[in-house]
Amino acid sequence: MSEPVIQPVPEPAPLEPAPGIVPPESVPEPGPGPEPAPGPGMPPDPLPEAPPGAVPPQVAHDEILPESVPGTRAGGDVPDPLAFPEEVPAPPPSPGSYEVPVSTYRFQLTPDFGFDKVAELSPYLRDLGVSHVYLSPILQAVPESRHGYDVTDHSRVREEFGGVEGLRALSATLAQHGIGIVVDIVPNHMTIPVPESGNAQLWSVLKDGRESPYASWFDIDWSVEGDGDGDGDGGGGKVNMPVLGDSGEAVADGDVLRYHDHEFPLPDTHYRLVDWRRGPGYRRFFDVSSLIGVRVEDPEVFDATHAVILSLVEEGIVQGLRVDHPDGLAEPRGYLSRLRERSGVWTVAEKILVGSERLPADWECDGTTGYETLNRITRLFVDPAGKEPLVELFALHTGVRDGYAAVVRESKAEVLDLFFDAEIDRLHAVVGSDRRTLVELLAAMPVYRAYAVPGEPVPEASAAIVEEAGRVAAGRLPEGSPVAEVVERVLNGPAEAVTRFQQTCGPVMAKGVEDTALYRWYPLSCLNEVGGEPDRFGGSVEEFHAFCREMPPGTMTTLSTHDTKRSEDVRARLAVLSELPGEWAAAVGEWSAKVSFDPALDYLAWQNLMASWPIGPDRFFDYLFKAAREAKTSISWATPDPAYERGIRDFVGRAVEECGASVAEFAARIEPYARSNSLGQKLVQLMLPGVPDLYWGNEITDFSLVDPDNRRPVDFPLRRRMLSAAQAHASQAHPYEAHPSPATSRLSWDEAKLAITARALDLRRRLDPEAPYVPIEAGEHAIAFARGDRAVTVATRLPVGLERSGGWGSSTLILPRGTWRDLLSGTEYTGRIPLAHLLSVHPVALLERD
Repeated sequence: MSEPVIQPVPEPAPLEPAPGIVPPESVPEPGPGPEPAPGPGMPPDPLPEAPPGAVPPQVAHDEILPESVPGTRAGGDVPDPLAFPEEVPAPPPSPGSYEVPVSTYRFQLTPDFGFDKVAELSPYLRDLGVSHVYLSPILQAVPESRHGYDVTDHSRVREEFGGVEGLRALSATLAQHGIGIVVDIVPNHMTIPVPESGNAQLWSVLKDGRESPYASWFDIDWSVEGDGDGDGDGGGGKVNMPVLGDSGEAVADGDVLRYHDHEFPLPDTHYRLVDWRRGPGYRRFFDVSSLIGVRVEDPEVFDATHAVILSLVEEGIVQGLRVDHPDGLAEPRGYLSRLRERSGVWTVAEKILVGSERLPADWECDGTTGYETLNRITRLFVDPAGKEPLVELFALHTGVRDGYAAVVRESKAEVLDLFFDAEIDRLHAVVGSDRRTLVELLAAMPVYRAYAVPGEPVPEASAAIVEEAGRVAAGRLPEGSPVAEVVERVLNGPAEAVTRFQQTCGPVMAKGVEDTALYRWYPLSCLNEVGGEPDRFGGSVEEFHAFCREMPPGTMTTLSTHDTKRSEDVRARLAVLSELPGEWAAAVGEWSAKVSFDPALDYLAWQNLMASWPIGPDRFFDYLFKAAREAKTSISWATPDPAYERGIRDFVGRAVEECGASVAEFAARIEPYARSNSLGQKLVQLMLPGVPDLYWGNEITDFSLVDPDNRRPVDFPLRRRMLSAAQAHASQAHPYEAHPSPATSRLSWDEAKLAITARALDLRRRLDPEAPYVPIEAGEHAIAFARGDRAVTVATRLPVGLERSGGWGSSTLILPRGTWRDLLSGTEYTGRIPLAHLLSVHPVALLERD
């Protein structure tokens, strides 16, 4: 796997270590590990022939790519599901006050990067300034899973990572370096592994049906009709399991029914095997039938599925929680309330907020995982003047003349028709009225959930959202359609109608927008992020200030995650195109004249090839192959086309070979501006209110694309050497030199980003987390703000326009009262400062009051 090319640079500039920090301990560099396996549906080169009857992979929303890994246990070997492990103590007492992290560092744990590898990095994390590591899911998942969201057993810490003892050892090592642990938890779903006996609770339900002690665990619809085979059982108390392919037969083998690698208990009195294309007889994660919904609204289910996590909190091993996909739950507010009562730790929710939407005020959590902040930071570095020429360029290359709203509407209607028949049928059964009206209402919903709670007055904002969606739906329906009746039923009707409508909105948004529309409408793809608004180019500094003043002090902020469509530095490059639409049009015109394939895909390819450069053909093929299947304009996950897929590979090979030199030249030409955007957005994110999160490896440049590309192994030895070299230099330099040293001006992009990250995280430790956000006037080409009376952040924005206008000229910035030292250069300032002086070396400044 190729990593970003690191430019050779002179000696690093001074970078002071945090007070009291000793030089990093010697940590052996890990040896080369195996190459990560291609993600599901990502064929190696050459494309293989599918075996007869093979079931196409189920592929989730970007967050999850469940692997179907054959297990080793036969049905009869499943352990007694009623036996709890010895490592689970009694539930913890009611919590008291809790600690909010200063910062977090997200790790993607894998079978070859477990707790011991994180422990080895403790000295590095300490010296970087991290207060808490933030671990991807740690409970037992499919053995070979590289993401961990496919949980199979809530009663065990994952063996492949080192188990509970490995986690305890990690906690002890981190604690020695002053670092805590935050973990990602998955309350909404479990996996249906292959073989199915790998999930003991599910196996029990398939075997004993509603008599199983785990019948309440899963959100199952026992009334779903059969497949018309004439067996006369109707719903018959059987759950539909969509696993059957186009060939092969299920075969009895003792007390187990086998179908390829699948296995089910015999007799088959409580389940029915149906075609894999059909919707299942249970709530699932989005359209992924291999992930079954868990009913954590049931207190007994909550207790059982959270016992280990809560025991780790009580033991002091875990100090914070990140809640995955709360919108899938029956009642997120109630879940978060119970979680806070039982855990008493800092908690953030993976809640995607769109536009002006805000987190519900009655949720007992500290905030979100930060997508709304990410999108606003990105827009801050995008020039609104680039919208018209870039939209026209997009239309020229793709032939798409519709606006974004029309593409979203078409995409949501399409995924409703393709994927969600089972969900609509189940919802329609409890809502009643007209099915088409219900479908149009779902398609018109602009957010992931409206938060009506059965039996309670509907919040005014929630009612307004659904009622407006009703008005939009009415415009697409025949006159006289019962829109008002359906709106009333999903807001104030039977409890199940209200709840299921809420639970269905999110999957439709995710599949229709995140996984379809964002791959179809992309004039400037840095805006095509989770929760983003691709048709909203740029944003004013005043709007950004207003948003930041309202940020809760405990919310998480981020720039890159395991779910982002492209990394922060890829977006930094793409943002430059908003200031250079003419130059970009000429470059794309040149490349397209040499190599072309599919107008619906090519322009997306050129944007991301340039922005992720240097990138090899295999990595880029994997990205473009996924993009094509998500777009669903020529192929999809359900309708592969080997000839088209070979066409993508040919296009990628020719694009890299014939246009690579020109692409590299364009990326190099815009690098000064991209670097300015990269450093600016990084410093802004690190110094905003909230808890800044660093996605692993992004303390230096990272040019990754959507998962699984952004989950590749990180070169930590490189990062440790860079930080150690900077600290060694700092220990020999005067920390308060009056002017930037010559070495400072020669920092590479990587070194500058690392220096900014370390200095900002160090300052955060001295900063009151509730220090108010105070805007500072800095003109059109800078964003500046203070945090209380302790810190001031200044960052350049729209650097191309700044250069064209002749630079900073006489522009100044007035600092709050006192003497301020720039932590990047050591220079002291007071009063009114010329921006040409303050930003003469770096495009950013981080000042601390003496």
